[in-house]
Formats: sequence, C-alpha cells, structure tokens
Amino acid sequence: MRKITLLFLLLAGLNAGHAEVIAPKVVVVAMFEPGQDSGDVPGEFQFWVERLKLDRTYALPSAYHDVRSNADGSVIGIVTGIGNTRAAATIMALGSDPRFDLTKSYWLVAGIAGIDPEDGSIGSAVWADFIVNGDLGHEIDPREIPADWPTGYVPLRKGRPYEMPRSTEETSQVFQLEPGLVNWAYELTKNTPLADSPGLQERRAVYTGFPNAQRQPFVLKGATLSSETYWHGKLMNEWANAWVKYHTDGRGNFVTTAMEDTGTAQALTWLTRAGKADVRRLLVLRTASNYDMQWPGATAAQSMFGEKIGHYSGYIPSLEAAFRVGNPVVQAILAGWEKFKVEPPAAKQP
Repeated sequence: MRKITLLFLLLAGLNAGHAEVIAPKVVVVAMFEPGQDSGDVPGEFQFWVERLKLDRTYALPSAYHDVRSNADGSVIGIVTGIGNTRAAATIMALGSDPRFDLTKSYWLVAGIAGIDPEDGSIGSAVWADFIVNGDLGHEIDPREIPADWPTGYVPLRKGRPYEMPRSTEETSQVFQLEPGLVNWAYELTKNTPLADSPGLQERRAVYTGFPNAQRQPFVLKGATLSSETYWHGKLMNEWANAWVKYHTDGRGNFVTTAMEDTGTAQALTWLTRAGKADVRRLLVLRTASNYDMQWPGATAAQSMFGEKIGHYSGYIPSLEAAFRVGNPVVQAILAGWEKFKVEPPAAKQP
C-alpha cells in the first residue's frame, strides 16, 4: 500500500510540474467594460472578445478582471479597471501568475481617450510614442499661485513650474515606447479607413480654427498623458502640452489624455526586471472619444458635462477605431511570429 501511495504522489507531482503554461503572442489590454464581456453595450474589451473569440476564461482573483483567451492561447485579454493604480495592480497580477509565460508577449493597450483639437479629431487613433505621468508633482490652488507662474502645478522636487534642469530620478514620470516598434505599427496602419458619422461631423464642425479637429478620423502618433484626475478645458490643455514637453525634453507632443498607461508601463518595467515580461514589446493605442477642451464660444464646464462616458459623440466610433487599427497589428504579429518572437518588428523614424 505504501508503495502505491508513493507512486501516486510521484505521478501527481509530475503532472503538476507539467501543467499547461500559456505563452500568448499578444496580450490585449482594455481599461473598462461597463457590463458583460459580450452581448450588451460595449466597452473597450467587448469587440476584442467577440471578434477574436476570446471564449476561454481564467480566473484571476488578484486582478480587477479575469483573463480571456482564444482557443490556442495565442491571444489573451484583460481589463485593468480605470486609473493608474488599478492598471498597475492588474498587470502585475497577470505578469506574476505562473500559468502564463509572458516573456515574449506583445502588449497592446487599446482604449479611448480625450484628444487635443490642435492635433486630431474625435474618432481618430493615436499610437503613443511617450507616456507621461500627470499625477506626480506638487500643486498649489490656482487662486494662490504667484502672479508670474503659468500654473500651480510644479514638477516633483522642484520649486517652480518647469524648473530646469529636469529631474530624471523619478523613473515612473515618463516612459518612451520602443521607437522602431511604434513606427512599425503606425506605418502598418496609417492608411486604415476609420468610421465617420453625422454625430462626429456635427461635433467637429464647432471646433472652428482647429483644422486637425475638423478632419475626418485618421491615424497619427503622439504622446499620451496619464492621470487619475479626469481634467478638461483650454487652460488644462495648455498645461498638458507644457507638462509633456517638459518631461520629454521637447521630444514629445501631447495628443491624448487617459488614465492608466503609466501604471501599465510601470508594472511592465518591473516585470521585465524580474524576467517575466519585455516592456520593449509594449504598444499603446488611444482612440479619441471626445475633445479634451471646449470649442470656441463654450465654457470648459459646458464641454465636459455636455458629454459623458458611454454617451460621447465619438464613443462607439472610437471603440471601433481601436479594433480596426489595433487588430492588423495583432494579426501581423501572429503571422510573423517565428521572426517576431526573437526580435520586435521595427520601422525607421521618418
């Protein structure tokens, strides 16, 4: 009996040691889904689940949302929850789970955003080249700032706005995505036709004096600013442009504002350090559901509260744009896997 028991334990240990490990080629990262993952009003995740048939579910109680996978495990997806804190915790939970080998995986963050009308129009899709943290800093109420200050928001460990030299000690302040990979994704998708609609046309029309805001939806590149505070308005837009310019040493141009991407990038940076991921394989695609400031003749409050999440004039078109622009990149990685598992694809900067 003892021999049989020992043999059983040995076999059980061998089977446990050979449990299936999923090594996805692509991880799709969404930030919110208002209801079910399929079959109801869509959020950022639903089109990916339905169209890529992410039908398998793996419970992940240490994260915001369970993991979804297609049949062969080549693509998995997850929802992080809204905000940098939830994003960092969810990505760290996924990256630390022994059921998944993510050392060669590409990460595609695909979500909606506000867009600077100087740069683009609602319904457009933006590949991020820089991710800048909009939360780290010191702040004085605008009613109490010195008269010669342009803002009450001061970089961390500095004594006045945009003080030089810029500190590079805080490594979670700015992330530059792999330029060759970003350019490859952009070149692959830059001519993707994006949906237009009467609602988008009506919203674009009021942004007189902003030529890019009045264009039909298009694909572009630019920096994204992540902050857990949902801000809005012309003056905040001016701050965002200056903040991004400062923290990227003039190399980044602020285009979209979102709430999670520095959290995701931070988690992937540390997972890379632990040998569990490769942050060089991160792509961030933000699609514009709304403008980040008011149109001429309106107030910031009228603009911000005139449209709400789920009811933005660009909401469904931006969800559609995320899949329409992001999926060709997913498919190209799958098709070229034998090459891309060794080294990320790259295109030269123009």
